[in-house]
Amino acid sequence: MPQSAQPNTQQAALWNDASGKAWVEMQPILDGVLAPFERLVVDAGYPGEGSNVLDIGCGAGATTLAMARRIGDGGRCVGLDISQPLVTLAAERARADKVANASFEVGDAQAYAFESGHFDAVVSRFGVMFFEDPVAAFTNIRQAARRGGKLAFVAWRSPVENDFMTTAARAAAPFLPPAPAPDPEAPGQFAFADGARVKRILEASGWSSIKVEQVDVQCRITEANLMKYATRLGPVGAALREVDQATAEKIITVLPAAFAPFVVAGEARFNAACWLATALA
Repeated sequence: MPQSAQPNTQQAALWNDASGKAWVEMQPILDGVLAPFERLVVDAGYPGEGSNVLDIGCGAGATTLAMARRIGDGGRCVGLDISQPLVTLAAERARADKVANASFEVGDAQAYAFESGHFDAVVSRFGVMFFEDPVAAFTNIRQAARRGGKLAFVAWRSPVENDFMTTAARAAAPFLPPAPAPDPEAPGQFAFADGARVKRILEASGWSSIKVEQVDVQCRITEANLMKYATRLGPVGAALREVDQATAEKIITVLPAAFAPFVVAGEARFNAACWLATALA
């Protein structure tokens, strides 16, 4: 599948450098936290044994590998991600786990020159909220699916509904320069917070039988891994890579107390508020 011009240059730079490297480092922890969504997406998008499936924003490959196992040796699951470090790790995992019907490619789904009508299903676990032009992206993705092919993805709902995900940023805010109010529709973790907007995007890009359903999933992370999670990822992880040592120490000091309300019996437990979007090509 040849590659055409890339529109999402800022995201490419981010995920091929600091963010991508952080996700590589955190892969075992993140796969544990997000495991319930892996099962959710595979169940919703499963097109049958022996099918061809595309995983958008595959990251380190957990969902791709799970779907490849589910569809069996007669099918193939292709993981696509803009991050070379994550794709490299995903391919290494497929080899190590001997999942021969999973493969991985570096690319931007908004501009990728897919073979038309090749895939029986397209899935994504939190990989579709980062496009500069989501209508163009989902139009291109639809053309990769056969007529009647499935689409199934999960995306985060609002920051207000995901207080665990914003705890570190709120705790760190007093020690950082004031930040402008974010554009709620800008590419990023919460770009699909508005479920009505998600439906409009899918309608405008030609999908049918669209459903955008609320899903609340209970997630957990061990207390031993919690501070690593809080300081490596997201806006706080990015800030800690830039601030001076004194400021970094102040932020790191306040984080345990900020997360304390979530900790029970040695692990942080939290509700993950998401959308499960499904449609047909």
